[in-house]
Amino acid sequence: MIGQLLDLIGRKYPLTPVDVGEYAALRVNGMKFSISAYKAQGLGHVSVMRAKGLFGMMNMDTLMVTPVHRDLPLYSYDRIHAFGNDTLIVELYRTLLGAGYDDSALQEVKQEYAFLPSRDPGQHWYDNIKLSESLSLKGKKKETPHLDALALAHLQAYLCAPCLDVEDVEAKRQACETYVEGLLTHGGPSTNVFMKALGEEQTRILFTHILFGTAL
Repeated sequence: MIGQLLDLIGRKYPLTPVDVGEYAALRVNGMKFSISAYKAQGLGHVSVMRAKGLFGMMNMDTLMVTPVHRDLPLYSYDRIHAFGNDTLIVELYRTLLGAGYDDSALQEVKQEYAFLPSRDPGQHWYDNIKLSESLSLKGKKKETPHLDALALAHLQAYLCAPCLDVEDVEAKRQACETYVEGLLTHGGPSTNVFMKALGEEQTRILFTHILFGTAL
């Protein structure tokens, strides 16, 4: 699925691989992580993190888009296959500089797949900047084809959403950086895991240089 999502991005914004060095392969809490990053021409930074563990019973894919050339929200996709469950979490965060972004197509996609079982996302420090077009769903294997189709349609709507070109790239980068700093300060499900295993300094490098690219 990650390959299809990357292809979708690459067709609109050509991708150039970024060297992630020692962070390309990590082992954290018994999970094996494979990490890659890309520069998306005309869009910003894209990263992929794939994890496997629990003797193959758990697989997690993450894809993040940090837009600095288009005034879109920051985009985060998580897909977790574990113990017969298929969980899809897509979160978009308000990192907008101004007006122009139109989420109507994303809302239409979300409504089209409203028949899929929802998941309680819980409460987090970033809820006040998480946009309503975000997704939180959890189903069984029989729902996987629908969840795949939803993920692709939702990302396509995001990539094609009306928005303005960014004139002040540094201001846009800082808007995205504010969210990333929030993760490092207040934590999050995956942030806490990396903090405990890698320490604050390495986690900061991983997040700012590789996963979100806000330090580039």
